[in-house]
Amino acid sequence: MSKILIVDDDIASCRTLQLHFRAAGHDVEMAHDAVNGLAMAESFGPAVIILDIRMPGQSGLQALPDFKTRFPQTPVIMITAFDDMDSTITAMQRGADDYITKPIDITEMDQAVERAIKRRQSNGLGLQLVSPDQASSRGYAMVGNSRPMKEVFKAIGLIARKPVTVLITGASGTGKELVARNIHRVGPTPEGPFVAVNCAALVETLLESDMFGHEKGAFTGAVSSQPGKFALAQDGTIFLDEVGELSPNIQAKLLRVVQEREYLSVGGKQAKQTNARIMSACNVNLKELVDQGRFREDLYYRLQVVNIQMPALKDHLEDLPLLIPHLLGRINRDFHKNVSTISIEVMEAFYAYDWPGNIRELENLLMKAVAMSPGETITPDLLPVELVKQAPLPTPIFDVQMSLQEIEKAHVLRVLLHTGWHRGRACEILGTSRPRLRRLINQYGLEEPNDAPSMDSDSG
Repeated sequence: MSKILIVDDDIASCRTLQLHFRAAGHDVEMAHDAVNGLAMAESFGPAVIILDIRMPGQSGLQALPDFKTRFPQTPVIMITAFDDMDSTITAMQRGADDYITKPIDITEMDQAVERAIKRRQSNGLGLQLVSPDQASSRGYAMVGNSRPMKEVFKAIGLIARKPVTVLITGASGTGKELVARNIHRVGPTPEGPFVAVNCAALVETLLESDMFGHEKGAFTGAVSSQPGKFALAQDGTIFLDEVGELSPNIQAKLLRVVQEREYLSVGGKQAKQTNARIMSACNVNLKELVDQGRFREDLYYRLQVVNIQMPALKDHLEDLPLLIPHLLGRINRDFHKNVSTISIEVMEAFYAYDWPGNIRELENLLMKAVAMSPGETITPDLLPVELVKQAPLPTPIFDVQMSLQEIEKAHVLRVLLHTGWHRGRACEILGTSRPRLRRLINQYGLEEPNDAPSMDSDSG
């Protein structure tokens, strides 16, 4: 049962909704103008407010900021008989959680109230992941405490200052360019330019000109000489993304650059020198392309003097508690928002998901959730339905019918899911010892998922 406040000057509509929600077991009160609605909300303490837009005196749109300021954790559902785009936009900009037009579809209203109640409950149980200092994070920082990410960081540290070519491999969205940027950042010439080339974005003729430049008159439209990316990367780094997409002709010219440190511009007759550091990336198995005759073997070995393999996100899910605040900090800054909490249900869904798009998919999902969130918490209703359905959700810990043992079991499981079954961090959150946690796991028969990150119970 939840408390619902209806603020609407249409007495008949108010009464109809009141009877409907009382029949469903809710405690419902009514007010017929904004002033009395605010006073009623103070004394009643509703979990959800249903607010009409057009009322005599102060309109619902005018009163909405007052409701959100005085009751910031209470979802507000706007209703109106005048459906227009501007009112909808204004309502959502001022903090409304939902917007329903009259005549009210009772099923639509039930769904909106259910979402609002769940959001209110989640707000009280969310995981505070973003602190004020994280909200201003900038740059190309990489985060992670998992073994796979520590191996990446170690490789960056070992080879950054050595003049070797680096091939960064891994699926799309794993952060290959970030690795290249960080090698450049801590390398011998961080003040030099970092120039990225997407080898799959241009047709061969344009790509050749883009990489090596062209001379005046080299082709129709070449009214002047233009430097290429290798010239621009002088004294810095050139990063060749999707290098497996290069044509045989460009591969041959790139091999000359790697071997001789020189190249010819399109239409040029005089070789030009380059001292740019060459790094490349590929999201397919480049050795398989070599075996298929689609990539030069000599170039392959020249490019991968050092190979850094980026792990798929599903292979280091224990980094989610670090990745999410890192990403949210930047997104909040860009969107001028303050979404700093993620509901436990959302975290469970994240741990249960395979993330085929890796960190890029996570970032895009968080961007959408922040953009659509009316409050400071990311709740399940802001996620794609298919993602939420995958998560095996334990019994909510806010169920008042649960025993203390059931609550303890659910909470321990949720903390373990939140930490990716990292016993050390779970102990810190629970405020208990490792032996005690081990006994709780055994007592309640909790089983670590087979695909959970491998974390020794006595490790960090």
